[in-house]
Amino acid sequence: MSQTNTPECIGIMLDGNRRWAKANGASIFEGHGKGLEHLDTVARWIKEAGLKHLVVYAFSTENW
Repeated sequence: MSQTNTPECIGIMLDGNRRWAKANGASIFEGHGKGLEHLDTVARWIKEAGLKHLVVYAFSTENW
């Protein structure tokens, strides 16, 4: 990525951890863990790329 094309902020909306768990015969807890693993990977990549901000929306109305 060139410096002129690098955004200052990236937003991620987490979705599908429960569906992933159900489709893979895993518990909801394991689904959330898998989502966290992927988020960690992406966050490290974003840091290494020199982006200034990462916004993560991780709340679902199902969690109320």
